[in-house]
Amino acid sequence: MLFRIAALFLLAAPAVLAQQPNQDAILKRVDDHYNRLTSLEAHYSEHYTGMGMDRTESGTLLLKKPGRMRWTYASPAGKLFILDGKDGYFYTPGTPQAQRVSAKQLDDLRSPLRLLLGHTQLKKELENITLQPLPLGGYRISGMPKGLIDRVKNISLDTDAKGLITSMSIEETSGAITSFTFSEMRENIPTHDADFVFTPPAGVTVIDGLPPV
Repeated sequence: MLFRIAALFLLAAPAVLAQQPNQDAILKRVDDHYNRLTSLEAHYSEHYTGMGMDRTESGTLLLKKPGRMRWTYASPAGKLFILDGKDGYFYTPGTPQAQRVSAKQLDDLRSPLRLLLGHTQLKKELENITLQPLPLGGYRISGMPKGLIDRVKNISLDTDAKGLITSMSIEETSGAITSFTFSEMRENIPTHDADFVFTPPAGVTVIDGLPPV
């Protein structure tokens, strides 16, 4: 009986192995998808838990290479984040000041978002990478971001079968978790340079500082 069981296992092993995802191929599929983009527009929902807060926000994200992004919030209305390639600007309606942060400092804080701009290769960006098939196709890619181990514990990316990132979750060592989901994505659309220029509202001054949570 034991020999029969062993024989059946050996016969089945090639089929089981054939079903296992090729990690390098999956990661390359995601890299290639974003490296070929010049611009991207998507609806996003952002959920943050940590530091005694539980907050959900949403709006429209516009990306343009190289290194420009605009987060226009619908909830809360009027909130805005713009990265012009050199500096990032954070503004919340009703406040007298907008904060400016250098792009280099912003990349250090939120480097996982650079994946959407196609600035990196997943295999070089993450350590201890794992893959988990998703029920409707695609994969969950998880790992520890290099250079941010002291701050970020884990990042997970959910992708579809074509390598499109549909959601992203960033778990910090403090226990805070920021999750993004993306929908209604439009790729390589026309954009205007003016979309990535921050013009402060009347009476609002721009100060240098750290980005808000």
